[in-house]
Amino acid sequence: MRIILASQSPRRRELLERMGISEFEVIPAKAEESALLTRTLTPDQLVEELSRRKCAEVSAAHPDALVIAADTMVAVNNRVLGKPHSEKDAARMLAALSGRLHMVYTGVTIAQGVKSITEHEMTFVRFCTLSQADIIHYIATGEPMDKAGAYGIQGYGSVLVEGISGDYYNVMGLPVCRVARLLARFGVNSLALAVEKEQAK
Repeated sequence: MRIILASQSPRRRELLERMGISEFEVIPAKAEESALLTRTLTPDQLVEELSRRKCAEVSAAHPDALVIAADTMVAVNNRVLGKPHSEKDAARMLAALSGRLHMVYTGVTIAQGVKSITEHEMTFVRFCTLSQADIIHYIATGEPMDKAGAYGIQGYGSVLVEGISGDYYNVMGLPVCRVARLLARFGVNSLALAVEKEQAK
């Protein structure tokens, strides 16, 4: 079965491989978030809709493939934080998250032919209180600039996180447990693929 990941995220690619899915293509979707969607949809609706659009775009060009698309957003007080547009924007986001509980949402859509399933995962994350120096130093690492909410929990941003409740991998950008269950509905058993991968070594 031909599998396509409709994302250029190296983290999502890594997580798919960790699940045992090593044979897949990466064909990023070009679908972008619109201001209208951000204003009219709740965070869970927003990530589902964006993942659905990304998946539909790639599926239209590759109708026989199984396409996996995802979109991740951070929300604090129902205000959505996407990827920062500048260092100033990143500093604003990090200051908003400092010492507070926020939610990370990831919408996932998997499609093959006319069959398509969309779901989302939500994880609670609490930041420790950040000083201005903490924010400046973290931004100087360059890590915040391509990540929703301006941080990466799997990298230097791990020192900002005081606690988490829910799927850790969801915060990285792909809720692997949910994705595995969705893939099973398309006849893809990630653990069986992992066995094949190990036996082939």
